[in-house]
Amino acid sequence: MKYTKNDEAVSPVIGVILMVAITVILAAVIAAFVFGMAGNITKTKVVSVTIHRTTDTEFTVTNMGGQDAALLTNIEITGDGVTADTLGTTVGSTKIFTITTGAQKHVIATGTFNDGSRQVILDTMI
Repeated sequence: MKYTKNDEAVSPVIGVILMVAITVILAAVIAAFVFGMAGNITKTKVVSVTIHRTTDTEFTVTNMGGQDAALLTNIEITGDGVTADTLGTTVGSTKIFTITTGAQKHVIATGTFNDGSRQVILDTMI
């Protein structure tokens, strides 16, 4: 008697195992994003501020607004040779700041929003 080896079922079994493994991994990745396990992503607020150097010792800051301007509670202006102060949160509000004379100065405008978050609105050299 001649015996033949029957390997017909090996390939379909391995195929089914691989398909189940791929399905489980895909389900785990989708669940991680759906249930927030991928981390919190904060939304960037859209607000604009312009700065213009008017003289050697002064510059003007203007609140230009933006889609999230209504959420602002404070705009703080700081930088090299700048006395830290705030700018009004009303769109169009303007303020003149005094700086020490000399070369370019680094000026930063930081907004505080009603949800407690803070965001740099403008970081520039004047």
